[in-house]
Amino acid sequence: MVAPLKVGIAGLGTVGAEVVRLIESQARVLSGRSGRGIRVVAVTARSKAKKRNVDLRGVEWVKDPLALATHDGIDCFVELMGGSGDPALSAVEAALKSGKSVVTANKALLAKHGLKLAKAAENHGGALNFEAAVGAAIPVIKTLREGLAATGINRVYGILNGTCNYILTRMEQEGLSFAECLKDAQRLGYAEANPSFDVDGHDTAQKLAILASLAFGTKVAQSAVYVEGISSIAPEDLRAADDLGYRLKLLGVAVRTAKGIEQRVHPTMVPKSSSIAQVMGVTNAVTIDGEGIPPITLVGPGAGGAATASAVLADIADVARGIRAKPFGRPVAQLRDTKKAPMERHEGGYYIRLLARDFPGTAAAIATRLAEQKISIESIVQRHPNGGNAAADGKTSPVPVILITYATHEDAVRRALAAVQKDKVISGRPQVIRIEKN
Repeated sequence: MVAPLKVGIAGLGTVGAEVVRLIESQARVLSGRSGRGIRVVAVTARSKAKKRNVDLRGVEWVKDPLALATHDGIDCFVELMGGSGDPALSAVEAALKSGKSVVTANKALLAKHGLKLAKAAENHGGALNFEAAVGAAIPVIKTLREGLAATGINRVYGILNGTCNYILTRMEQEGLSFAECLKDAQRLGYAEANPSFDVDGHDTAQKLAILASLAFGTKVAQSAVYVEGISSIAPEDLRAADDLGYRLKLLGVAVRTAKGIEQRVHPTMVPKSSSIAQVMGVTNAVTIDGEGIPPITLVGPGAGGAATASAVLADIADVARGIRAKPFGRPVAQLRDTKKAPMERHEGGYYIRLLARDFPGTAAAIATRLAEQKISIESIVQRHPNGGNAAADGKTSPVPVILITYATHEDAVRRALAAVQKDKVISGRPQVIRIEKN
């Protein structure tokens, strides 16, 4: 009979406690699927006294994560503490160097130190599994690393942050402002007290860096990701998107181009007909475009204790089966360097919202500047406030003008809009949102 896999868990928050519960409640299923039993034999956390509603009788309490990582009595170290530095980094590194397998949900750690940790796993024979780090219960890591191992990937993109998707969904459906939706998301626990990491796009960037490495064989490099957040999005952008057949999402996009791998995070107009446009609320989704196959879209809960614990446990089961896949799909020595692609070189369609001053020659000036940069317009929408009537003081208000361009280069858009601003025919700054086609 094969001995059970002995697991040590560092971090007993919502996810860690749920992993303990699942291993206990699903013991028979796990044993049948893995070919051996799985047992939690040791744990560590910041507070031993905290009530967690899990049965830890018979489980050893270890003084700190590093001691647990090097514990002779465990085969698999599960890191659920979070953070890109210590104690998570030193503990994971120590576990791998002692020949143990590691399971983690720590995207920040992988985005910053993933290559070093993958190399340690290669050198010492353990697994480094991290399905829960991107998309929680969505099996996108395994899909890219194993399921599509023989498929050339052209593009991977998706909704990777539930907080931002929730905010944009509420703004669209209820006509609320960004500030109103953010406040409500914080009240409901979908957003942190300091939400900048989510709403400014950095959480999505860390996850995208991991997906890009798996998809394209590049070194994990969060610094190579261009990042914009959603705080500039206004209700009128969502209304315009709806009128024009689009929906607005914060996407992480990694795409193969003739000039290299482009990695970017930003608000994006997507066609309503696309699978990704149907994903609302806190749900996550990832679409993979591969050679010779139709796009594959994976949809599911991207956060939460149960969803994340499910992915962690699947990784533990793989360790129990003896599976030792290369963490990023290839040996670390074969991963290629990647650099931040200048967004000026990005090519695609654009949504542009201007507040045009309502006097003769404005439209002609805007059209001239766009034509100078060889930008072709697919559609123009003009909305006159107050039905086109003058304001109470006799002055006319600026007229919102929305332009949708055909594919062009970002530097051309920037040059054209800079010239329009110098002409003083618009008020305020233009709103520019990229369009991602199916």
